[in-house]
Amino acid sequence: MAEKKKILYVQTSGTDTPERLYSPLILAQTAKAMDVEPTVYFLGLGLKNLVKGEAEKVKIGEFPSLLEVLKQTAGQGIKIMACQQSMQLFGGEIKPEDLIDEATIAGAATLNDLSLDADAILTF
Repeated sequence: MAEKKKILYVQTSGTDTPERLYSPLILAQTAKAMDVEPTVYFLGLGLKNLVKGEAEKVKIGEFPSLLEVLKQTAGQGIKIMACQQSMQLFGGEIKPEDLIDEATIAGAATLNDLSLDADAILTF
């Protein structure tokens, strides 16, 4: 049996570009429906979207809030990863307990491994 295709979505955008925040989540949900294994990895300014209280503030048009889409995505079994080194980059401003429950903390080596293992990588 052939191994499942894998797509890695890397989110580096902050709330100043809300349109870019939904894209990797919607695409990951679509990939899952296509029987592709998606992972969404947040780093840099993108990490701030996983801080409790932040994703609720992002809502565009008739779309649900970013938090609702994050919860839908994780609810489908799609991994939502938060970069540990990005947490350090913000000087301790973001701690593990500050992140939404759907996020799993992962290091830079994990991102490299995911990248090497992915059939495609898209960045936002």
